[in-house]
Amino acid sequence: MRLPQARLEQLMDRFHELEARMESASAGVEIVRLAKEHAELRPVAQAARALMDARAGREELERLSADPDPDMAELARADLEDLDARLPGLEREIALLLAPRDADEKASAILEVRAGTGGDEAALFAGDLFRMYQRYAQEQGWKVEVESVSEGEAGGFKEIIASIEGEGVFGRLKFESGVHRVQRVPATEAQGRIHTSAATVAVLPEAEDVDIEIKDGDLRIDTYRSSGAGGQHVNKTDSAVRITHLPTGIVVTSSEKSQHQNRARALKVLKARLYQTQREALDSERSEARKTQVGSGDRSERIRTYNFPQGRVTDHRINLTLYNLPKIIEGEALDDVIGPLIAEDQAARLASLEQSL
Repeated sequence: MRLPQARLEQLMDRFHELEARMESASAGVEIVRLAKEHAELRPVAQAARALMDARAGREELERLSADPDPDMAELARADLEDLDARLPGLEREIALLLAPRDADEKASAILEVRAGTGGDEAALFAGDLFRMYQRYAQEQGWKVEVESVSEGEAGGFKEIIASIEGEGVFGRLKFESGVHRVQRVPATEAQGRIHTSAATVAVLPEAEDVDIEIKDGDLRIDTYRSSGAGGQHVNKTDSAVRITHLPTGIVVTSSEKSQHQNRARALKVLKARLYQTQREALDSERSEARKTQVGSGDRSERIRTYNFPQGRVTDHRINLTLYNLPKIIEGEALDDVIGPLIAEDQAARLASLEQSL
């Protein structure tokens, strides 16, 4: 794919225009908006400049390769050969940056894992999935903080919600949204029979303050006593927080020991859910895709299957089958699944860009 020179020049003109406007802007809101666009465009402008310089260098080397001095011509031809080998990579780099992409690619994320069909085993599997993402996040250098948790009776989680902070979290984890199915002999199975259970995963981009505004009048905030283990503190302190967003009916809860922290955590999750609702309203196609992916948690709806007896993981969206389940479920080899999903997405984005040129 060869991008038109005029398109590259337009990018550079826009980048320089943003720099000039940032220097003259005085309103805080405008400065934030300009700075955000400038930061998003900077890697594109850098790639465009590198490609433009390479193209200009190629023209000069072509001229020098015809130099009457044979030594000069030979050196130019050697440099030209090296440059021709580099050019496709430079073209692909900027093409990927220009291809239609999720505006929240670099955002932090809210991870929600819930037990689906399968009773206690589904809760245990939800726990395994959460630990997989937790360990993967640690390997990436991301920060994981649990916002809300409901434990299963036999272990694992009925539901667990966590924030994962870091550069590009949503871009790497967004394809994890959907129903994950497990086939194995549960720890709760006395006769050694293989069971099939499911858990749902939702990955939402964490909303920044500039992305969505929540009015105090739209919230009903209730405090109540936490239930479950926790001794005297749980029994005597109304520290748990339930926030209801009245216009949408969305309800979020947090039940750690500090009421102040619970309020902040619940608001963070609420913002992410409202932002996702906003994204889906603006993009009905994405909304339909997400509904299809996440579904109801039934065994028959799945994006990925973890078959423990065969040590096999299959991602059904791209027909990918791997036989390193132990390393994947430990988070150590999760990139073996995420990488091909991202590559498939990049190929689709490049095809879309090529059609628009």
